[in-house]
Amino acid sequence: MTDDKAQISGEYLLLTGILIFVLMISTVFIATEQELNTAVAAARNGANEGASSSAGAIYTKDAYDDYSASKDTLLIPYSVSIVNISYTNLGHDELYGKEKIQFKVYATSPKDFSKKDLDSIGDRINYNLRKSLAASFNTTSSTNKLYNPVFSPHYVFTTANVKWV
Repeated sequence: MTDDKAQISGEYLLLTGILIFVLMISTVFIATEQELNTAVAAARNGANEGASSSAGAIYTKDAYDDYSASKDTLLIPYSVSIVNISYTNLGHDELYGKEKIQFKVYATSPKDFSKKDLDSIGDRINYNLRKSLAASFNTTSSTNKLYNPVFSPHYVFTTANVKWV
């Protein structure tokens, strides 16, 4: 007489073990995707905040002094719209030992600004984008005052110049 009950419990243990293994591997991929989704959401919020602060002509004292001396057109409220935010994976960064992600913001403005003024507005948008990333990942203490680059557990983030469309 053979007892089939031992065979069923062995198959059950094998199936359970494979399921646990697959779940553990899936968790790693899901966690890194969640981190990237958090970064994209933070980048959108930061870019919109940068565009909004420019639209309301809200500046720090240092920036206001600089703009009033050389870029007075930026002190008048104007509207800037964020058209798109994309990112590119630049591969593994040997210096930091993480994947390097570069964000690029596409923006538009109905007002005609000089190239120098657009660069200043773009710098403000990128600054706020990076600041939002650093706040989202609680890494403000591990970056410089310009928040460049910004770190997360698996990524290092930078920004490209804003593309005006």
